[in-house]
Amino acid sequence: MLKRIETYYDAVPRSSARAEDFGPLTLFVREGEGWPYYARPALGYGGEVAVEAVEAVRARQRELGVPEAFEWVAETTPGLRAAVEASGLTVHEHPLMVLEGDGLAVPEPEGVTVRMVGADDPALETAVAAPFAAFGMDPQPGTADRVAERITAGLTRLAAALDGAGALSAGQHQPVGVVSEVVGVGTVPAARRRGLGLAVTAALAADARARGVELVFLSATDADVARLYGRLGFRTVATALIAEAEEA
Repeated sequence: MLKRIETYYDAVPRSSARAEDFGPLTLFVREGEGWPYYARPALGYGGEVAVEAVEAVRARQRELGVPEAFEWVAETTPGLRAAVEASGLTVHEHPLMVLEGDGLAVPEPEGVTVRMVGADDPALETAVAAPFAAFGMDPQPGTADRVAERITAGLTRLAAALDGAGALSAGQHQPVGVVSEVVGVGTVPAARRRGLGLAVTAALAADARARGVELVFLSATDADVARLYGRLGFRTVATALIAEAEEA
């Protein structure tokens, strides 16, 4: 299972990024506009990583003007954490969870409609914006157009919880073959604690299964959020690690 997830992690950025080789590490560099990618272990590499390799990647990220960030699975590449921490980055742990069976349905929250959002859907703009608003951010110009292109290309599936004014919560899953990751689920602050994020996640999981996805997974923010996802049939199988520089 973790090998399939590693193969997915290596494949999914390649639709919009080039891969630069740093021996045991791969740096994905986005082609064109959009949120920058990260570095991660080279596919199939699970050994020790020297701090010099991490620092070489960080130097390249600074040269490119992108965040100095690394993502990997602790159990797959246990030798990377020490090198990353020795280079001065801070490592955050997140439960890596896999959906068992078809997942469990949740009641649709009162006053909203939870559904998939297409590339030409009038709700697209607010569905793209909602997760950014959840974290106090604004989408980059053109983000909705890029999401629409990915939906049309079959690279992204978007779901949202909508009321009469637009999306209150939204998220995506990104299929590659028969594997897909649920990502970017967020609810605008004024609509939290209504079960909207859970309902959106359930809709994404159901859509993935309906499209023949065999392995659906996600990374939870923390153990409390993981318990919520557990109500949908997700179970923790490993630990996703994200390393980044602390803000000054």
